[in-house]
Amino acid sequence: MSSTTGAEVLTQGTGYGVVLGIGFVFAIIMMGLSTLQNRYTTYKIATSEEFNTASRSVKPGLIASGIVSAWTWAATLLQSSTVTYEYGICAGYYYAAGATIQIFVMAILAVRVKQIAPYCHTFLEIVHARYGNTAHFMFATFGLVVNLIVSSMLLLGGSAVVNAFTGMNIYAANFLIPLGVCIYVILGGLRATFLCDYSHTLILMILIFYFFFWTYTKADLIGGFEGMYSLLQQASIERPVAGNQDGSYLTLKSNYGLTFMIIQITGGFGTVMLDQARYLGYWQRAIASEAKTAVRAYLMGGIAWFAVPLTFSSIMGLAAVALANNPSFPYPGGLTAAEINAGLAAPAGVVALLGSGGAAAMLILLFMAVTSAASSEMIATSSILTFDLYQIHFNPDASPESLIRVSHIMVAVWALVMSCVASLWIGIGVSLNWLFLFSGTLFTGAVGPVIFSVVWRQQTKEAAISGALGGVVVGIIAWLAVAKTYYGELTIATTGLMYPNLAGNLGACCSGAIISAVITLIKPDNEFDWSATKRINPRAREMDRKQATLPDSASGSGSNSPAEKEKQESAMVDVASVKDDITIDVPAEEYAELQKSLKVATWASLTLIFIVLFLIPIPMFLSHYVFSLNFFRGWIIICVMWLFVAAGITSILPLWESRAAIKDIFLGMVRDIFGGQARKGAIAGSNTA
Repeated sequence: MSSTTGAEVLTQGTGYGVVLGIGFVFAIIMMGLSTLQNRYTTYKIATSEEFNTASRSVKPGLIASGIVSAWTWAATLLQSSTVTYEYGICAGYYYAAGATIQIFVMAILAVRVKQIAPYCHTFLEIVHARYGNTAHFMFATFGLVVNLIVSSMLLLGGSAVVNAFTGMNIYAANFLIPLGVCIYVILGGLRATFLCDYSHTLILMILIFYFFFWTYTKADLIGGFEGMYSLLQQASIERPVAGNQDGSYLTLKSNYGLTFMIIQITGGFGTVMLDQARYLGYWQRAIASEAKTAVRAYLMGGIAWFAVPLTFSSIMGLAAVALANNPSFPYPGGLTAAEINAGLAAPAGVVALLGSGGAAAMLILLFMAVTSAASSEMIATSSILTFDLYQIHFNPDASPESLIRVSHIMVAVWALVMSCVASLWIGIGVSLNWLFLFSGTLFTGAVGPVIFSVVWRQQTKEAAISGALGGVVVGIIAWLAVAKTYYGELTIATTGLMYPNLAGNLGACCSGAIISAVITLIKPDNEFDWSATKRINPRAREMDRKQATLPDSASGSGSNSPAEKEKQESAMVDVASVKDDITIDVPAEEYAELQKSLKVATWASLTLIFIVLFLIPIPMFLSHYVFSLNFFRGWIIICVMWLFVAAGITSILPLWESRAAIKDIFLGMVRDIFGGQARKGAIAGSNTA
């Protein structure tokens, strides 16, 4: 573990205060929001459908805000700045581009899920319906491995920064950070993560704007755009970047930067496609959104998220490069390899520019990112453990009450597990950077088979299983072989370098898809027709049908608790008869709308992917262009303008979309307050009479 005393500008008390205080503040806020939701809306967190899918009613703006929050873990801010410190301004762009295309692809898959399995809780239920218990258990294991790695990476980055700024014990941070998160997730369910995602994203945007305007307009150490450009030119002379054009930090012609983007693309696909959560909840968000809004939500989410690592790395990553030799830099002479691997470039830049005040702001920013992502990981893992293991393999006839109880238990268990694993990584010397680069080798082999499970009717069980397992084997062999061939030994250091991880990630991702496709083409399943996936969760489908036939007053009235109502409604559903019901197709009008949405999603996603992956970076890479001062100024201005658009999507749009619900809650509170006083007055008057 690297020494971090250079950036220790806050007290340990501040560290404990942030870790415990903010977490419990959000827990208290969540209690209040959940109370208001239960009191004044029709969505009750005591029902398993609301707890795990937010009743499939979340608006696109809030979904987009949740995507930005979920994909903005500690690694987003720390790793994007770290690679910018190593490879220059190109790395922030390559980081953003490499991790945005998966969100665009999810726009397509979100519509597809609505077509083939409109009432599923997790993507694993689709796997189970198609391939049975063996494949389901294997892909559930992949999903849990992804969740475990992502969850532990959240804590690795968060605890490292808390330790660097405050000196707080890093193991204590690993166990205390999830505590408050666990409480508010249990209190509020998936809708709680959306609401807290919104607040986290709002704070994220405010602080990034603060860092930008301070760095480029106020900081004397930088001197504005001209000063930053001059400092980066000087850094290119003093510390030239290997593989960059002229060793410059101001070019997109970067061999290692482009290599990093490829690793980011493959590893990102594994994280998004296999993580029921959020880094992270993309399937969960697809399931929780309304069918007609899924495409807009994911496209807006991808566009908005792109601006976060792009802009943040252009602020703090470049600031760390520019000030590495400045006396105010907390690590004299620049960051060591261990400090780079720990993700301390952004914290160092903040301390150099803003001192203890900036460190406090950065600590809050990182804590928001960690807790927001962790909340999604907890609820998503809870969904897998509850619906894909407990209900399917242990208690198929579980009641709604038992499902919600198990969900709560699993959230708490996962909080403990992720803390233990993060502490294990620290104990054996595995850094955030090592885990970030390597992780895709372990699980991206399953990406192709999972996507085929949703879009390719003819894929067989044997093809899905063989592709996923074969991809892991090929990836690990390629990873170790390249490390041994290039560097002569297998150590934590050599296996964490760029080329071995490029081979491992690419080998796993490509071979998994190829193996599955070849086996399917040799012996395809020509009989499958998606009817099995459409029958997933018959209770919810039948309850929706019954709810649609009720008058509005009936749906919101009555004295029964929400859990009792769900029990009563589900009791009226004859599950066996529902499973035998042949009228399981999506209504013609809705199906036509989904087909239209699918077409729009496909063309829009492919267009955006082409722009961010090819149209912008490749010509600049091949031309070996080094930024001029005017081009650099324009680049940074475009970044911050993009961030303004992102702030509008994630911070303003959700409020506008929820204006009716906000009005209902406000009027309901007014009625309760003043109506209650009127009733008290009437009672007092009758007593005196």
